[in-house]
Amino acid sequence: MAVITCIDDLKTLYKKRTPKMFYDYAESGSYTEQTFRENTSDFAKIRLRQRVARDLTGRSTASTMIGEAVSMPVALAPVGSTGMQRPDGEIKAARAAAAFGVPFTLSTMSVCSIEDVAAHSPTPFWFQLYVMKDEDFVDAIIERARKAKCSALVVTLDLQILGQRHKDLKNGLTTPPKLTLPNILNIMTKPQWAMEMLATPRRTFRNIVGHAKGVTDLANLSAWTNEQFDPLLTWDKVKRIRDQWGGKLILKGILDADDARMAMDVGADAIIVSNHGGRQLDGALSSIRVLPSIVAAVGDQTEVYLDSGIRSGQDVLKALALGAKGTFIGRSYIYGLGAMGQAGVTKALEIIHKELDISMALCGVQKAVELNREHVLVPRDFEGDWV
Repeated sequence: MAVITCIDDLKTLYKKRTPKMFYDYAESGSYTEQTFRENTSDFAKIRLRQRVARDLTGRSTASTMIGEAVSMPVALAPVGSTGMQRPDGEIKAARAAAAFGVPFTLSTMSVCSIEDVAAHSPTPFWFQLYVMKDEDFVDAIIERARKAKCSALVVTLDLQILGQRHKDLKNGLTTPPKLTLPNILNIMTKPQWAMEMLATPRRTFRNIVGHAKGVTDLANLSAWTNEQFDPLLTWDKVKRIRDQWGGKLILKGILDADDARMAMDVGADAIIVSNHGGRQLDGALSSIRVLPSIVAAVGDQTEVYLDSGIRSGQDVLKALALGAKGTFIGRSYIYGLGAMGQAGVTKALEIIHKELDISMALCGVQKAVELNREHVLVPRDFEGDWV
């Protein structure tokens, strides 16, 4: 592919160059995948308002997220097993994000550990926490994030119970992949991935192996992981984590105005409107559809970000116009990572940045921070009249 012009071009290369089970892991949702699909299709229902004869010199996409300067209001979302999409994937993504001037968020379920990324990233990153039953593990990993100088803790609230993703079960997804005949045959068609994977020691969940009690190999890692997501994660536990962390706190997985108010009450510096990319509760509303009601519920008392469904700079613009102060991309940068490594993540960010800048200009806007509801046209029934 000689010319890459959009995120879909990266997705095409990604599918060719990444083992099937990891492509399917990223490109899937739970159950019927209704929410997964609507996360993107609902963006298409919003139109942009073209304005002309405006001063478009000195344009800027710069903003801040939780007080940190960003080149555009886009952060890289936490994605589990990123180091299987491309060997050392978390390190490559963190470096690309740092160079571009946007935040990178490391998942608890990363292949490269907190310490791995801290040793190779030129700037502090954010760390995403899955709350586990093992409180000693949770306490220790929070302390590890602090020692690594992570500048924010992102607590995911919508994975107390793991949603079922049919493709993962059918593929027998594991990290690293089991060397079954179908897996071996598929990996043989991805020679660059295979050679890079052989060259790195990072091939399992390094935040967990050697840190959680009794977890020393793939067998007991799988058993530990399947049992550890905490169904007793309550607002009281969130408060405990907030107090223990003591730094900037972002709560991810908010999809309801009442929960947004609760998140504000426990002192969140920001909330992320997210349905886990459609990978948890299938049948839930898309993130962009519920964004306006959540922004209305919290006002300017906490920053509201949007995650799930962003595939372009125009999607970023629409989210900002509907009240988000920032956005998160997951699959969009994973496509780039799997396609071209660190350069692919940079390419994904360049595509989104260029689309945001040009679309912003054609809407008559000089600065991303000035985007608001008057710059988009939204169907009267967009949020729906649900009872």
